[in-house]
Amino acid sequence: MIGPKHILKGAVMLMLGLLVIAGTAWGVLALYYSDLGSAVLRTSLAVLFGLFGLAVVSSLVSRRWRRRALAVFVAVFVGLLAWWSSIAPSNDRDWKLAVAVLPRVTIDGDLVTIRNIRNFAYRTETDFTAAYYAKTFDVRKLESVDLVASYWAGPDIAHIFLSFGFGANDRVAISIERRDERGEEYSTIKGLFKQYELFYVVADERDVIRLRTNVRSDPTEDVYVFKLHGPIDNGRRLFLEYMREIISLAEQPEFYNTLTTNCTGNIWLHSHVNRTRPPYTWRILLSGHVPELLYRLGRLDTTLPFPELKRLSRVNEAARAADQAEEFSQRIRAALPGS
Repeated sequence: MIGPKHILKGAVMLMLGLLVIAGTAWGVLALYYSDLGSAVLRTSLAVLFGLFGLAVVSSLVSRRWRRRALAVFVAVFVGLLAWWSSIAPSNDRDWKLAVAVLPRVTIDGDLVTIRNIRNFAYRTETDFTAAYYAKTFDVRKLESVDLVASYWAGPDIAHIFLSFGFGANDRVAISIERRDERGEEYSTIKGLFKQYELFYVVADERDVIRLRTNVRSDPTEDVYVFKLHGPIDNGRRLFLEYMREIISLAEQPEFYNTLTTNCTGNIWLHSHVNRTRPPYTWRILLSGHVPELLYRLGRLDTTLPFPELKRLSRVNEAARAADQAEEFSQRIRAALPGS
């Protein structure tokens, strides 16, 4: 008959086994997606660590080897963590042209000067004429904050960014993205393992919105612009928090992370400057549901049912018609609810 001690012991062994398996899986991926030497070296180290982890799991059934194997695994894993912690982000890499130039910010009281505001003239996503400009914004004149949601992979996932309005056509959009190197492609898994730096695209809306509505086609993107409701002082604090982060990143870069430091997660983190920050829910993790979350919280126009509000907030056709017009921002908002 199996007694309580045997059941408890079995449960402990099961838990230890699962912990070793989880640690092994993380270690394999960390080594495989690291910047260590060649692909052969990375793959070899990942395979060796995986085999080592499996050997430790197998040893758990042996009373003789169990403690020794666990002790060795813990020592090796701690060493792996130490190495992992030593990997530092950098602003000095061979960047893709789209993210090669860092925005620069200076703050003088209520006046914020942003240099390197991106305003590319796109022929295709990878063929463009790079252009930047500088502009000084008076934070006291901030009138609105809009949330932009761009969908390309179904209703659950969207790229979320904010646009700060200082007048009809006096707007600056800030999109939190990854900073990737020449020849580097995006991978959700790689984004968990210090493979990309964090980058704040500070851009004219003719760049960052038009890129998604008029230029990209593989995949196509559906772009929605929602006017955020709330005290404008909240928007001013949020704008200044963004500016401080941009200053910080120019001095001390950070890594992008698919789950924690991404477009939506960082917006939520920045909103700590306001006491009315939305709670962190699954809708933030599944970013396509962020507009609905804000609607439920009364941060969007609630005079319409949400499906109708979302339908009317799509700007693709208006953006294509406006194209490179100087009044691009005004024209894409002409038919939006509340405009």
